[in-house]
Parts: sequence; C-alpha cells; structure tokens
Amino acid sequence: MVIKKDIAILGGGPGGYVAAIRCAQLKMKVVLFEEDALGGTCTNYGCIPTKYLLHQTKIFSEIAANKKLEGPVSQIVCSWPKVQKEKKVVVDRLVRGVEFLLQRYGVEIVKARAGLKDERRILARTPDGEKMYQAEKIILATGSRPAELPILKFNGKEIVTSRETLDFEVVPKKLLVVGAGAIGLELATIYSRLGAEVTVLEIMPTVLPGCDREMSLRLERLLKMQGLNIFTQMRIEQSFLNNGKVVLKGTSLKNQAPFEFEAESLLLAAGRKANSETIHDGRPFVAINEKGCVVVSENLETNVAGIYAIGDLIGGKLLAHKAAHEGRAAAVHACGGQETIDRRALPMAVFTEPEYASVGLTEEEARQATDKIRIGVFSFQANGRALTMGSSEGQVKIIADQNDRLLGAHILGPSASDLIAELTLALDKGLKVRDVAAAIHIHPTLGEAVMEAALKVHGEAIHALN
Repeated sequence: MVIKKDIAILGGGPGGYVAAIRCAQLKMKVVLFEEDALGGTCTNYGCIPTKYLLHQTKIFSEIAANKKLEGPVSQIVCSWPKVQKEKKVVVDRLVRGVEFLLQRYGVEIVKARAGLKDERRILARTPDGEKMYQAEKIILATGSRPAELPILKFNGKEIVTSRETLDFEVVPKKLLVVGAGAIGLELATIYSRLGAEVTVLEIMPTVLPGCDREMSLRLERLLKMQGLNIFTQMRIEQSFLNNGKVVLKGTSLKNQAPFEFEAESLLLAAGRKANSETIHDGRPFVAINEKGCVVVSENLETNVAGIYAIGDLIGGKLLAHKAAHEGRAAAVHACGGQETIDRRALPMAVFTEPEYASVGLTEEEARQATDKIRIGVFSFQANGRALTMGSSEGQVKIIADQNDRLLGAHILGPSASDLIAELTLALDKGLKVRDVAAAIHIHPTLGEAVMEAALKVHGEAIHALN
C-alpha cells in the first residue's frame, strides 16, 4: 500500500518542522519523518539545553563573584543534578509544543527511519513494518552531526560530542575542548563556571574562525580573564588513552614548540558533517558535492525537480535559524510560490560572557570588497544601562561603505544576540547607517550603544569622542 501526500519532509529539526507548518498553512497534506526526536539536534541536544545550562551557571558564577553580597556566599553550590533534571523539563516542554503544533495543523508525524526510494517515494521503516509514501514534492532536512578528526574518534566516554557533554552526570575536574567555535566556547564556559579546569585548543589564529578578527581577539582575552585556558594555532598530532584519561600531543604553530595535555574528558567540537548519506534508501540520485552536502539552486531545489534541501544538509553556516528560514522558503517554492533569501542578512551569535553577535561582512571582508569603508565603534563602558548591570565589557562595531550603506555589524557585550536583530533588519531592508542613528532609542537601554555606534560612523557620537 502506498500512502499519498502533497508534501513529504525528511527531518524534524527547526528547518523540517517549520517547513511542515508552512506547507500546512498553505493547505497542503503533509507527512514529516523523524527518526530521533522532534525539534532535532537544536532543541534536544544543542541550542536549547546549552542555553539553559549557560543561564543557570551564569547565575551561579555571578552570585559567587558578587562582592556586594553579605553572608556565607562561599557555601552556595550549584546543584548539578537539579540543573540537569530541569534542563530535561524545558527540552520536553518545547518538543511537546512542536508536536502539538504539527498535529493541530494536520501534519502526519512518522517516527521512523525513512529514505528516498525514488524521485517521489519514501520508504519508512517503522516498528510496525515498512510503509511506502508517495508525495508530489519532497523537502530534505536531515541536518548534520559532529565531525571526527583522523586522529580523534568519538567513543562516547572519554572522547565525546556536545550531546554527551551536555549530559555529564558529574562535572569533570579537567576538560579538553578541541575547537574554539561557538559550540566549543559555550560548553567550555559552562564547565569552567562549575569549577572544571578547561583547556581549549584551536588550530586557527583566533577563536571563532571566520568572524571579525578584532572582536574575536577581544572575546578571547575576556574569556581568558574568566579562567579559560585558550591556545590558538595548536596542531594536534597524536592522541591516546592513558589510565582513563585522554592525552593530546602536538606542535604550536606559533613557535614550533611541542605541547601535551591530558584530561578525563575531551569534547571534540571541530565542525559538523551533513547527514547526506541517510537521505536515500537504495540507489543515490540526489547530487551531493565533495564536502558531503546536497547541491541546491537559489530556490533550494536539488538536481531532481520537486525535491528540495535545506539547513545543515546543504552546508554554509550551520545555524538553526538559517535552517528554519530556508524551511519557510522551500515550503513556499514547493507549494508553487516564490520567496527570496538574502544570505547577506544572516546573523549569528555565541552565548559566552559577554555574548558575541554579528551580521554581514567582517572588517577584513569589507576592506576586500571596497576601497573605502567607514567604521563606528562604541564601547559599552560608556553605556548607562550596561554600567547599571555591571556588564560593561565589549563594544558595538558598525561598518559602512562610502555611500552609508550598511555592510556589517558586530556586537560584543550583554544581550548581543538580541541587539543584533535591529541591525539585521537594517541590512536586510537596505537601510542606511543614518537610518539606524535617526531612530529614537529608549534610555537607558543597551540599544543606545547601537545608535551611538551608528552616529560615530559619521563622527557624531554623543557619549564618546569622535
């Protein structure tokens, strides 16, 4: 028996379930296949649990560091079992919410491993046996997984992914983190706050490779001041287990000096790999490039008409909100409409302390793109709201071309992930920097730092020398 639908979606992560909801809103009959859990890696093993642990450990670290509190502050401890238990409650609530929405929209949810049998059929291997589905259009949203290195392989015990790291029952005394991207730095921050000796190794010259260099270097300095041991330009050449500990050996590319580190746990956060090998159940026919990513057109359509792919599966920046945005666009295209994606206005954020967020070009990229750029930088040390919060480290940096067109924006400071939304909208809508500066910002707020940075592009900042 073949079950017929208008749209079939492989993958229930942010991109997949957003696509399913949008298709249902457009009055399509939709089936969504998810083998693991609705919400995908983001909700279950990534964004959401990480941010919960970051928030809880931030409260703990702020209390411990607050010199204005009286009483036995030293006796306050973070109850890790309680934190882990509540983390699961938050995750489960969000997963149930996603499932509720899908069901109310009439989306059929098939919790099973599924793959393309041919250009219009999907075979689902359910606990009750195999079921064949046929759909007019198909959207692939199978996401990605942590990548291994030739000399570092996951074993789920000493060498772990972010998934196992989030579920540690006991805080390790020593934690090695390989990779200083968002995942590595966020998890390093969590366990450092809990008292672990954390060492981060990165082969590139700065943390957050590919981000604005000035901001990355400043964040690296601030994280080191918080107790993180961060070493860049570190090439790992050998790894082995010794009495239940992981040992890494290699060479520092800065001075060619050898290094050796050991810890009971090692988080490998050196990138992710697209789950492209799982999309077929039989002969592969959807084009995949040399990086293992599905190849798509500007409309997110694969080499097979009527089959679309989104999110981590197609590469680019591996961000949940990118996948969700592409899910909406792919759904509209699959239903016969048109929706454009402006990838220039794709923001990102790292939820360290302080947070770092950006959109558009880095200063290095902007200088390569045009001969003349104008930059406005405003420090949170001159922002009243940041001072009242005791969070004045960092700055806002706005980059414009000679015609006042916004090219990029970078925020290192409190609530950077929220503040970047204003500048993302400005970049997406083609606003001038003067448009941002002219908007009235509430006082006292962190958003005033955005306004001041925009003013400073033209030498007109009020609360800083120009």
